[in-house]
Amino acid sequence: MPASSQSLKGRISPMRWLLPIIGFASLSAAIPSPQYSSSTHSHAKRWGDLVQRHSWPAVPKGWKFHSDVPEDYKMTLRIGLKQHRFDALANTLFQISDPSHTRYGAHLSKSQVESLVAPHATSVSIIDDWLRGHGIDLSDSNSVSRSSGGDWITVEVTMPQVEEMLNAKYGVYSYGLDSDSKDASSSNRDYVVRTLAYSLPQAVHDHITVISPTTYFGTWRSMRATSFVDTTEVLADVDQNKLAVVTHDGVDIPVDCITNMTPDCLRRLYNIWYKPQATHLNKLGIVGYLGEFGNRADLQIFYERYMPSALGTSYNTTLVNGGGDDQSKPGREANLDIQYAVSISYPTPNIYYSVGGSPPFIPDSRTVKNTNEPYLEWLHWILALKDEEIPKTITTSYGDDEQTVPYDYQITVCNLFAQLGARGVSILFSSGDVGVGGGDCMTNDGSNKKRFQPGFPGTCPFVTTVGSTTHIPERVVNFSSGGFSNTFPRPSYQDAAVSTYLQAIGGMYSGLYNASGRGVPDIAAQGTRFKVILGGETKAIGGTSASTPVVAAMIALINDYRLANKKPTLGFLNPMLYSENVTRVLNDVTEGSNPGCGTTGFPAREGWDPATGLGTPDFLRLLATLG
Repeated sequence: MPASSQSLKGRISPMRWLLPIIGFASLSAAIPSPQYSSSTHSHAKRWGDLVQRHSWPAVPKGWKFHSDVPEDYKMTLRIGLKQHRFDALANTLFQISDPSHTRYGAHLSKSQVESLVAPHATSVSIIDDWLRGHGIDLSDSNSVSRSSGGDWITVEVTMPQVEEMLNAKYGVYSYGLDSDSKDASSSNRDYVVRTLAYSLPQAVHDHITVISPTTYFGTWRSMRATSFVDTTEVLADVDQNKLAVVTHDGVDIPVDCITNMTPDCLRRLYNIWYKPQATHLNKLGIVGYLGEFGNRADLQIFYERYMPSALGTSYNTTLVNGGGDDQSKPGREANLDIQYAVSISYPTPNIYYSVGGSPPFIPDSRTVKNTNEPYLEWLHWILALKDEEIPKTITTSYGDDEQTVPYDYQITVCNLFAQLGARGVSILFSSGDVGVGGGDCMTNDGSNKKRFQPGFPGTCPFVTTVGSTTHIPERVVNFSSGGFSNTFPRPSYQDAAVSTYLQAIGGMYSGLYNASGRGVPDIAAQGTRFKVILGGETKAIGGTSASTPVVAAMIALINDYRLANKKPTLGFLNPMLYSENVTRVLNDVTEGSNPGCGTTGFPAREGWDPATGLGTPDFLRLLATLG
């Protein structure tokens, strides 16, 4: 677990997250419940009794201190208030996502979710008093705003104000190859305004879930896109119908699909034969970060070569938090996600969310407002939409090492994904491309111990995490990330599957992973040598970023079928995926492992494993089971 405040570490046991009724992880329980009394309210006026909330023992890896922050710099501060009834939301989410429960599919509306996450009136009063005590005019709508659920307050503050409020020292930090340079105009670096530690008064400590920006450095280039260019020779396009075939579960697949993955290969491999019927109701969302833009001209070339029936159609782009859509700069990650999501789900409408952050910090800038924390920015934006405006399937191919994300930030973001799930949205994340961990795999809490490194947000138990396979018959591809969370306990929906695996491997890698943590991935799909058009040229791209939009597109097609038959969408997938009726129709992967951290990684075996999860989809069987 990342370095955390003494208060949190000393008082909180992960077991407190487990609700005894259903055994589900209640993540808000990690923040102690406030005591609502007049004495507490009186104590709230003493703002000098500070308790450290979070700190790093050193500047996070890859970042370097660049300069002090000008005193006239203004910052937009997001303050998350403790959600008074989040336990009820978690209980409800589990019930409506469990096919065996009588409430299955009874998704909540935006207003119903907001009523469950609204803060207690006492929390609001205490936090308001604290803000007023630091000279913040809560009546000024130009500098103060609240979320519709009331669980977030956004305030514009000066640097002296925020440093006094949080007992923090902010600085300008740079990330990039030339980070020793003081040249603030360098295009090779990113700049953020962050602090290495912050504190809160004891009186408000338990009423706040997270404050940002504070100690979360994992943005822009330190946040990874989970794809890469395959450096082996790009093979010429061939007529797959004329090639020798291999048989996969009774289906003939061209041998060329082993080295040239295309939409047609994926359809044959995973039995994706379905014509959407509810495209007026159903949408698939693709979330992109890091200045990655999909290219519409490249999509037409892709269609011309691999799916001529879709020529002339495209996708929509929605800009979030200053995101861009520069058609002169096609992005590898964006093109991969878009070309395979739209082709597999065709003609389902696809929306690409281009999520921005603040521009590079310029030391003499006075009013840079964006916090440049992409998950929070996008989640706040999407949750504010009406229910009918949100795609019911959303895929994202980015992540950070879990240990680089502050503990309270992880909990807060994960709980926001739970809100989306409760509203009937299926959220998929790639597991990552570093096996059980990349680099030296040393912990960053000051102990410098070797430990497997799972990736966030994939470790959040409210999202579905996708790993990768290769070859036919399928086996683990060596880069497929998987393992066990050091933050989130194992949720009940996967307890039996994960326990069976751990019993099978015995003491393997004892001490290198958290055996009681949430296991990832949940499912997998092909992830090597995907043909992608980039800047008009054919590239071979690999990664769990390739696998994730393919699985998401299949989920979107099942949602289409359900909507066409007047049924609710699948929503949060995991309790359903781990149910016996679904696991038996998946393609179990039992060969290979995911090396990393100087080890051969976790071996695949019968049933769930931390390399390919439950296996790969068989679309027609899933449709028959879930439709």
